Amino acid sequence: MTRFVLASASPARLQVLRSAGVTPVVRVSDVDEDAVAAALPAGTAPADVVVALASAKAEAVAAALIAEDADVIADCVVVGCDSMLLLDGELQGKPLTAEVARKRWAVMAGRAAELLTGHCVLRLREGRIVALAHDCCGTMVEFGTPDPDELDAYIATGEPLRVAGAFTLDARGGWFVEGLRGDPSSVIGIGLPLLRRLLRDVGVSVAQLWVGGTQLGSDPAS
Repeated sequence: MTRFVLASASPARLQVLRSAGVTPVVRVSDVDEDAVAAALPAGTAPADVVVALASAKAEAVAAALIAEDADVIADCVVVGCDSMLLLDGELQGKPLTAEVARKRWAVMAGRAAELLTGHCVLRLREGRIVALAHDCCGTMVEFGTPDPDELDAYIATGEPLRVAGAFTLDARGGWFVEGLRGDPSSVIGIGLPLLRRLLRDVGVSVAQLWVGGTQLGSDPAS
């Protein structure tokens, strides 16, 4: 049975997978995303940046599983993802502070921007990486204009500080998203249509994961 390992601590990604019939094993990569991005050549395309970050996460978790000789490495897929908002030609990650989040929303409000999500899928069999597939999907997000008191309250929750682009679709930020052009699941952090294609590229059908997924326990995200 092929096991599914999610290389992410994101509760939103975990919930998307569970709702789609897969209960993954969760392993957190602890990759230094800023260091990975800084090491990329100048002028790297935005889609390639998020794919590189997703790949770094998947590779780190795969390496840890192999080093531990974990049971799952007999046959598993390790999936890493990374999302960033492309606005005015610049990638926006997690704002981390209220000041940065407020500045981002001052620019985003009433406009559309593209949420890019990079995906990397590694297939492990008998302790070796035997296949790899990666790609990026982009979804246009049309933002509303929060009232000043709404924006103050939203930032005070801390939610926009911890997510790419300073917004969520599946939580409080959804009140300020007026439309999407593309895949909603990719905006939450893991695009199911693209992931299905990448899994197929490494020899795994999503139907296999539905059958086995209900039998798996997930490690708590940290």
